[in-house]
Amino acid sequence: MRQVGLILEDGFQLMGLAALTAFELANAELGQEGYRLTVLSEHGGTVRSSMNTGIETLPIGVMPDTLMVAGELLPQDISPGLRDYIARAGSEARRVAGVCTGAFVLAQAGLLDGRAATTHWAHARTLQARFPKVRVDEDRIFIRDGNIWTSAGMSSAIDLTLALLEEDHGPALSRSIARKLVVYHRRPGGQSQFSALLELEPRSDRVKRALAYARENLRNPLSVEELADAASLSPRQFSRVFREETGQSPAKAVEMLRLEAARAMLEDGRHPLDTIARDTGFADRDRMRRAFLRSYGQPPASLKRHLKLMEDSSAT
Repeated sequence: MRQVGLILEDGFQLMGLAALTAFELANAELGQEGYRLTVLSEHGGTVRSSMNTGIETLPIGVMPDTLMVAGELLPQDISPGLRDYIARAGSEARRVAGVCTGAFVLAQAGLLDGRAATTHWAHARTLQARFPKVRVDEDRIFIRDGNIWTSAGMSSAIDLTLALLEEDHGPALSRSIARKLVVYHRRPGGQSQFSALLELEPRSDRVKRALAYARENLRNPLSVEELADAASLSPRQFSRVFREETGQSPAKAVEMLRLEAARAMLEDGRHPLDTIARDTGFADRDRMRRAFLRSYGQPPASLKRHLKLMEDSSAT
């Protein structure tokens, strides 16, 4: 049985508790208490969330196998006692994870010095400015560097926890828990915190419907006529409305969706480039290569090697 401790401070985000929910479901799936879950604070007692909801906690003491630190809406300085405890965790716990702005707490304890880390995109540059020894990547869902893990904001706590479960019990359990949580099976850690659909931000249901159709049918040519039909508009009207709402042409938006899907498959590491090009609608590797160069400044083969090197270095 492994002990998991989640540290809370006043002002913590309730979303951070989703991490413990994933472990709780894992216990049910395993049919035994594979994880003993404790909610901690420096002195124990009631800790209040950013919504003023009170959670009872135990005082820090014995070091758990996995120590997690929940994030707050606005990162705060921690006490010397809590800082020392978390600093010890770097060598005494099997792994330490900072959820969202919990990365600031790990940084204050010196655990991120010289390491790659991420946090909520809205606070990433502040983290870098305050802690210049940290290699902050503001575009990652989560990052593992040695035994130290950090995640982006909000729902990415679930992605990080699913990765922890996969490390302990393999992908089958992680997939099962993802289904029970009704989430996409663990987004790759390198996936962007932003999605193409969020960046386009269409207003009308018709344009949203066309984009959803495109995302689900990337193998199709996805011409203006095909998208206009999905939106129940004429091609001319669709092109005008689409550009007004998104600031992009339909062709550019479709390329963004193809790139997002291709990068996710690339990060998964199991697919050859020809398969990725075919499944995401680029038709051939050369067309996909040109799109990657325009958007990422490097071809997919180079990005794939870079991601593999990052994965290998994180695993050591």
